[in-house]
Amino acid sequence: MEVQALAKYVRCSPKKVGQVTRVIQGRPATEALELLKFIPRKTARLVRKTLASAVANAENNHRLSSSNLIVKCAFAEQGSMIKRMRPASRGSGHPIHKHTTHIRIILSDNSPAATAAAE
Repeated sequence: MEVQALAKYVRCSPKKVGQVTRVIQGRPATEALELLKFIPRKTARLVRKTLASAVANAENNHRLSSSNLIVKCAFAEQGSMIKRMRPASRGSGHPIHKHTTHIRIILSDNSPAATAAAE
């Protein structure tokens, strides 16, 4: 069974979040949570929060054990862009684009019952 969590409009660029999400793909969820603790980036904290939400969704909504969960895929989708202007010379303005990201994490359980049912 697959469980997902989504954090929308996170105030970081998708490129920076994508670098962190590539690290946790394919790992067990508990190991990925521990790994994200030691990555010294703001985006790691945001991805960890979303991963913890996905684990909580699996435990509370689907009655799955957190020890059997694997990060099937984790990726950063581009969100809307906040547009601002920076004053420049001669009364003109230069655009500033502040990127947002949607972080999506999909967990899968690798229990023996689930793999037998899939076959």
